[in-house]
Amino acid sequence: MKKKSTDATKPASALIDGRIAELGDWRAKTLARARAIIHAADPGIVEEWKWATPVWSCGGIVCTGESYKKVVKLTFAKGASLPDPAGLFNSSLEGNVRRAIDIPEGGRIDEKALTALVRAAVALNLGREAPRLLAGGNPQVAKGDGDGPVRAYIDAMPGWKSELGRRLDAIVTRSVPKVRKAVKWNSPFYGVEGRGWFLSFHVYARYVKVAFFKGASLRPLPPGVSKSPDVRYLDIREADPLDEKLFAKWVKQAASLPGWLA
Repeated sequence: MKKKSTDATKPASALIDGRIAELGDWRAKTLARARAIIHAADPGIVEEWKWATPVWSCGGIVCTGESYKKVVKLTFAKGASLPDPAGLFNSSLEGNVRRAIDIPEGGRIDEKALTALVRAAVALNLGREAPRLLAGGNPQVAKGDGDGPVRAYIDAMPGWKSELGRRLDAIVTRSVPKVRKAVKWNSPFYGVEGRGWFLSFHVYARYVKVAFFKGASLRPLPPGVSKSPDVRYLDIREADPLDEKLFAKWVKQAASLPGWLA
């Protein structure tokens, strides 16, 4: 009886680990970095091993990670159908279906653009329609309760704002373990069951506006004033540093107060 091959008995993740270790040079670092970005882009990504090559899938193949002497090649199975505003695709451009990104030694991986490309590939595989962006780039997401609608909003936030949205969401979730989430009026809302909403944020063309509904009671005061005496704002632009400790302090204070009952 024929013995099973080593490849057939090992999990895909172990085989990909082995490929990276086997390369052992700049290609190993490049492939490992691309792998990390792909996984961070969507929690549904799974690893496969096909054609003796790393494969990342979600609802179908998203991309493969091939290693050559002079480049690491990320080939997107449906790349010709994907938006590529950053111009990442630089190989296999003549095909009707696939597109590829060749990364040479010393080549920089544009994390934000690759993340957007992976998410677009997953959305295409799963038949999701990308949310429409309203005035100022604010995503139009159907209202709903729970983490799902909030994640959809954050994923659709354009450019640098999406990463900021994930940071804000992570801080709120860590600071208030039983936080209630929803999307209302095309904005994520955060609250405590039975106490109302304490925070929301919204995308504008040049910044993201965080609203603390009882912000006037927070210490120190959030800097932005409102027509409502209770509300205070924090406007965050691309170059602005986010003081995560201070933001978490505001979140914890805000969550302990009676919120806005909408």
